[in-house]
Amino acid sequence: MKTDIYIPDYAAKALDILHANGFKAYIVGGCVRDAVLGKTPDDYDICTDCTPQRMEEIFKDFTTVETGIKHGTLTVLIDRKPVEITTFRSDGKYTDHRKPDRVRFETELSEDLKRRDFTINALCYNKTEGLVDMFGGIGDIRSRVIKCVGKPSERFDEDALRIMRALRFSSVLGFEIEKNTADAVHAQKELLKEISAERIASELKKLLCGSDPARILTQYRDVFAVIIPQLEPCFDLEQNNPHHCFDVYTHICQSVNSIEPDWVLRLTMLLHDIGKPAKKTVDENGISHFKLHQQKSEELARQITASLKLDNKSRSRICSLVREHDNRIPAAKRPLRRFLSKYDYEFFCDYIKVRRADTLAQSEYMRSEKLEELDQLERIAKQINDDRLCLHIGDLDINGSDLIELGYSGKQIGELLRLLLEAVIEEKTENKKNELKNYIKEIDI
Repeated sequence: MKTDIYIPDYAAKALDILHANGFKAYIVGGCVRDAVLGKTPDDYDICTDCTPQRMEEIFKDFTTVETGIKHGTLTVLIDRKPVEITTFRSDGKYTDHRKPDRVRFETELSEDLKRRDFTINALCYNKTEGLVDMFGGIGDIRSRVIKCVGKPSERFDEDALRIMRALRFSSVLGFEIEKNTADAVHAQKELLKEISAERIASELKKLLCGSDPARILTQYRDVFAVIIPQLEPCFDLEQNNPHHCFDVYTHICQSVNSIEPDWVLRLTMLLHDIGKPAKKTVDENGISHFKLHQQKSEELARQITASLKLDNKSRSRICSLVREHDNRIPAAKRPLRRFLSKYDYEFFCDYIKVRRADTLAQSEYMRSEKLEELDQLERIAKQINDDRLCLHIGDLDINGSDLIELGYSGKQIGELLRLLLEAVIEEKTENKKNELKNYIKEIDI
């Protein structure tokens, strides 16, 4: 664990300027935590007793952005790198559980650090004083725990997003949440309803990409039921099927862990079976079935991704993957070409990842056969992609101008191109202009 922390030149320059003008200044928060953990921080924040107005004066030769000047924050561009510099402050009441009604600028570092969320984020450093740790953050890093500064109930009441941040740090760092902090997470989870969807989504994406999100999804499932209520019916829902060894929610959590840490793919796994409770039936032998659950899952996924205010491109990809996750494409060229024509090769690769993660979170019954079939699908699709076989209208060796020369017009052209593409994919004709022209004679349009 590092206590002698490297500060890059641009951040060091900001500290030096503040010190030269008689002010206290430290790098603070996540950059110090990450450096102590041996990670390279993405950015550097500075806290200081310099007032915002004075900051603007002493950094007048640099480009500055008033990102949050009324709350004491000025962003300074040094060597084309942004540094956020914030005046020591204490916060007033948080009547909306999101942001303080007012802030008060302080002259003492302790006043600034005690308002921060977790002990591991209440660390600061400069080269003169070294590491400053007023709340036991280094000990908590050694013990691998997430612990609130002061009373957890007060920290979460101030900003309820800290509940999600606790879960996110636990997932990303692999730390456990200290008991009093964990108790407050469960007790105050309903406060998350006061937080904007965008802020929730931002934390959820990072949380899902942690090293073991299944642990957090399981231990704090009551919290996730607040932000995604559609998950709750999946809790403890037995599957009673040879293909499954877990209840629906446990299967979902295991599948999230079984796919690469890409938030779109992991959110897909979180939602892929969310429609099962509505589709469960039990046959005369006591076997559970969930026919067409993928359609219900897609419907719910559309609602959830909309409520989280995700971007349209990601929403479309997630919902399409949810819809297709139970599509058992035969390992043959024609059905695969149809699928690739409907989407694209990149989507197919994600589809395979989703199906593989789904399979790995099931029982061992026929697992090896299922995985081998997916490997075979991959090989055939790769060959199709490598051979650049015709998959889309733009790939046809005939175009609209050719059809106009043959006497077609208007809607006929689009319909005819669609039929020609279908014929090529179904191997009814070759993708050669003369062959396509001859095939047109057989089409009644």
